[in-house]
Amino acid sequence: MRYRQFGKIGHNVSALGFGAMNLPRVPFEQAKEALNYALDQGINYIDTAAAYRNSEEIIGNSISHRRSEFFLATKTNQREYEAAKSEMLRSLERLQTDTIDLLQIHYVNDPEEYKKAMDEKNGAYRAALELREQGKIRYIGITGHRPDLLARWIQSGKFDQVLFHLSLVQPFALDELIPELIRRDMGRVAMKPLSGGFVQPVDKALRFPYSQDVHVIISGMVSVEEVRQNIAAIESEPDEREREELLALSGELGEHNCRRCNYCSCPLEIPIPDVMISSKVRDKFGLLPKGIEFYEKHREKIISCADYEPCREQPQCEPKCPYHLPMASVIREAAGFYRSEHFRAKEA
Repeated sequence: MRYRQFGKIGHNVSALGFGAMNLPRVPFEQAKEALNYALDQGINYIDTAAAYRNSEEIIGNSISHRRSEFFLATKTNQREYEAAKSEMLRSLERLQTDTIDLLQIHYVNDPEEYKKAMDEKNGAYRAALELREQGKIRYIGITGHRPDLLARWIQSGKFDQVLFHLSLVQPFALDELIPELIRRDMGRVAMKPLSGGFVQPVDKALRFPYSQDVHVIISGMVSVEEVRQNIAAIESEPDEREREELLALSGELGEHNCRRCNYCSCPLEIPIPDVMISSKVRDKFGLLPKGIEFYEKHREKIISCADYEPCREQPQCEPKCPYHLPMASVIREAAGFYRSEHFRAKEA
C-alpha cells in the first residue's frame, strides 16, 4: 500500500480509501468484516457522510474500537449554521468518536449554495469553525462536482482539503483544480473511480486516478472480496507509458464533458448525467452489471425521449446546462444501446 503525506494536513494516508456510502445496502456483519479487513490490509482513510443513511453508525459499531488506526472523514450537506452544527454533533455520536479528522461541506455545486454555506453569521462553515475550535473537528474540507468552481473557491484559503470526481470518464479535475490544490499543498481526494459502476475494465478505472497526483482514491466497497480486488488493482506503481495511455484514454472517454453537476432535469425523469457520463465507455467497453441494471431500469424512458413532443424543438434539459452540452442527442443515441451486442450479450 502506498502512503503519502496528506498535504499541509500532514497525516500519512493510504492511497486507497474506504468509501462507506454503500454499506447500508448490505448486512451489518458483512459491512463490519469489510471495514476491519480494510484496516488489517493497511487502508487508513475512511470516508462517509451524514447523508449516507446509517453509514456513520455502521462505522461506529464496527471499528470505533480501532479509532487510532484510521483518518476519519465525514460530511454535512446542511447549509445553515444550526442545522449543520446539529448534524455534525450527531455524526460524532453515530461514529462513536470524540474527534472527526475531516469535516467536509458536502456537495456544493452552485455559487448561491456556496455563499449560503459560507455566510459568516448563519452558514455551515461557521459551525465547522466552532467545532474545530472545540477540538471536535481537526480539519475542514469541501466536496463538489464542478472542478472549475472548486478551483475558484479554494482560493479563499478557508479549506484544508477537496473531494472531487476523477475517473477515466471524468478527468476534468486535471485541468484547473488539481494544479491549484498542489500549489496550495491541500489534501487531494479523488472519488468515484468507477463512476458509480459504469466504468470498466475495473483495473484501468482504479489505476487512472492512482497514476495522477492525488493523495487518496475513495472507492466504494461493501465486502472483503471488493477490498481485495481494489488493493490488487494498485499493487504496482504505474510507469510513464501507462500514465500516458490512461491519460489518452480518459481524454477519449471524457469527451461527453458532463461534470454531473445535476443542474439539468428531465420531464421524463431520465437521469441525464448517468447517460452522458456512460456514453463513451458504454460504446467502447460495455458496462459493468450495475451499469447494465441502470439501462434496463430506464429503458422505456430513454427510448421515449426521441418522441417526447414538448422537447422536439427545444429540449427542456439543455438550457439549464452550464456547459451547453447536447444532452438530448446523447440520450437519443443511447436508445441504440439496447440493440447493441454489449446489451444483448448481458440479456442473454
